[in-house]
Amino acid sequence: MTANPELAYQSWAKREAMAEAMIPLIGQLYRENNVLTSVYGRSLINQSVVDILKAHRWARQIDDVELPIEDTLPLLQGLAKLDLGAASIDLAKLSRNFKAQNAELDSFLRTELAEVVNQRGNDSRSSTDVVLYGFGRIGRLLARILIEHAGGGNGLRLRAIVVRKGSEQDLVKRASLLRRDSVHGPFDGTITVDQENNTILANGTLIQVIYADNPAAVNYTAYGIENALVVDNTGRWRDAEGLSQHLQSRGVARVLLTAPGKGDLKNIVHGINHQSISASDKIITAASCTTNAITPVLKVINDKFGIAHGHVETVHSFTNDQNLTDNFHKGDRRGRSAALNMVLTETGAAKAVAKALPELLGKLTGNSIRVPTPDVSMAILNLNLEQETSKEEINGYLRDISLHSELHRQIDYIDSPEVVSTDFVGSRRAGIVDGLATISNGKNLVLYVWYDNEFGYSCQVVRVMEEMAGVHPKPFPRTES
Repeated sequence: MTANPELAYQSWAKREAMAEAMIPLIGQLYRENNVLTSVYGRSLINQSVVDILKAHRWARQIDDVELPIEDTLPLLQGLAKLDLGAASIDLAKLSRNFKAQNAELDSFLRTELAEVVNQRGNDSRSSTDVVLYGFGRIGRLLARILIEHAGGGNGLRLRAIVVRKGSEQDLVKRASLLRRDSVHGPFDGTITVDQENNTILANGTLIQVIYADNPAAVNYTAYGIENALVVDNTGRWRDAEGLSQHLQSRGVARVLLTAPGKGDLKNIVHGINHQSISASDKIITAASCTTNAITPVLKVINDKFGIAHGHVETVHSFTNDQNLTDNFHKGDRRGRSAALNMVLTETGAAKAVAKALPELLGKLTGNSIRVPTPDVSMAILNLNLEQETSKEEINGYLRDISLHSELHRQIDYIDSPEVVSTDFVGSRRAGIVDGLATISNGKNLVLYVWYDNEFGYSCQVVRVMEEMAGVHPKPFPRTES
């Protein structure tokens, strides 16, 4: 670091220029080769110059030093020459391996990515048609993520949304809600509405809008949709009997529910039990936002220290099933104004953990307090452990898990003394441990876990969708030096 203002500006301008040079290479690899690039899991797709520089800066959380963009730009330039097949490439890990091997760049890249070199067009993945049944808070965020992940077309392809017609201007209003969001900001791209054909064109993704009241009565094949994965985000049906109505429609192969399921339906928390998904599973659920937020943290704590029993209290942003002003509601207390009150209500998230993590069956209780914020919630895990620990040991362990484990996409960690709920809007992790708030006293442990109950949960849903469809590209490098 230099104290010379001119040198500081020159250094920044040089790194800006290199980040600018990376953008077309990242885009080319993504669109033409179905190659996803990242820095320690942080996607570089459709990122700005500053976002790319921030990702390189963030790498110091793992390597203790900033990832030099002077190292990653040549890697990208080399990758662009290899005519790669579909892959997910972590540039930070690739750079680490390259430095360790001290090899010639082209030779190193050809060896490290031999499975996909000269494999463009030989993508073993087949595209999967996706239908969003419902287009509310979660449905629209799923649409944003799927459009963002469209790539070269091999993967999850958003083909249609199904809704009940609300007005003559229904299509325009639906598109407007996709375009503008009071919490998550504007849609990153362009949207065009074709009222004659009932379609929305978003960044090249053509979405058919289908109006229907009965999930069993839609003929998706009439729109060229085959073997579709239907994502029911209405919450109207939560058992196998209700959700199986989708399977009666022509063109539907499987169903995913974005809510906790009832009965014997598999509740999947990606990162925990997604390996249990089989081709024979026609209907599964992605559990709840809270279950997704707390289960990964509970698993790693139980693995290392053992959980004798515990209580989960969620401080949850209000949702659309509450009243804005006092009025009749069939649920207890939810008829009182969501905008003016803290509302004590029930949650099944604690019990639902056991569906994904059977070893915690009967060990957890839970409650929820709805508060007057539109998004981002917090889970307070009050746990009695089987082994004693300390705040320092717990925080060090969870920080390491968030950076280096297979759960790094589910668990994040932060120890800033200034963060508040809005700082986590748009987080792609299932939950974020607030290290400064950790309380540890022998076998008693209290953890505070933030989570974006809308966007973070939607990212988990997409991960489950990718698992069901088998479309996640091969990760590289295969091994780390």
